[in-house]
Amino acid sequence: MSKEILYEGKAKQLIATEKPLELIQFFKDDATAFNKKKHEIIDSKGVLNNLISEFIFIYLGNNSIPNHFIKRLNSREQLIKKVEIIPVEVVIRNIAAGTFSKRFGIEEGKNLQKTLIEFNLKDDENDDPLLSEEHMEVFGLAKKDEIEKMKKYALEINNLLYKLFKKINITLVDFKIEFGRYYSNNNYDIILADEISPDSCRLWDMSSNEKLDKDRFRRNLGGLIEAYKEVATRLKIDLSNI
Repeated sequence: MSKEILYEGKAKQLIATEKPLELIQFFKDDATAFNKKKHEIIDSKGVLNNLISEFIFIYLGNNSIPNHFIKRLNSREQLIKKVEIIPVEVVIRNIAAGTFSKRFGIEEGKNLQKTLIEFNLKDDENDDPLLSEEHMEVFGLAKKDEIEKMKKYALEINNLLYKLFKKINITLVDFKIEFGRYYSNNNYDIILADEISPDSCRLWDMSSNEKLDKDRFRRNLGGLIEAYKEVATRLKIDLSNI
């Protein structure tokens, strides 16, 4: 019996299960950048992202961050709670890098005076435009209380991940997360969804500033799989089956 794919994104698929409030999240080997203007298949990338995202979501859940993760099923699939995704990318920045540096003319690597939260509309065709909080309310993307909850969780997640990566000599430069509405018993909660992996984070070695994330693909540096394996190894994730 073939699985029903409910959604297919650049790097993942969402697959139906027999339970209406649960889905399977499948991690693909696709590597994309610049809203899929650059695209390659890189063997084992999906497996590594699945393992790293599992580790991080369990860690966050153990630290009171509600999220969609239920359990990992195999090397490429996770069982997750079904949510209504809020079509907004929440970007948390600790250090200037990437498009942010270009947009504001700030030297890459400059520490920001405080952690910055940005919002982008999930719209590949228009290059994910920046949103203000008022945009989100006016466009009906999220209510004021939902925005406040996303901001609160974003800062808490940043603090937790910054500490986690600092312990393994990695600087958390910035990262992107997504939230969704999880409906249960005629109510709903805002919970963390999607993934957190080197695909969605900028991670620099603290000693050398070597990039251990998808910038290795974006900037044609090579060694993406080796970098992802290095992150997983430092997190003490078992890679014996890869």
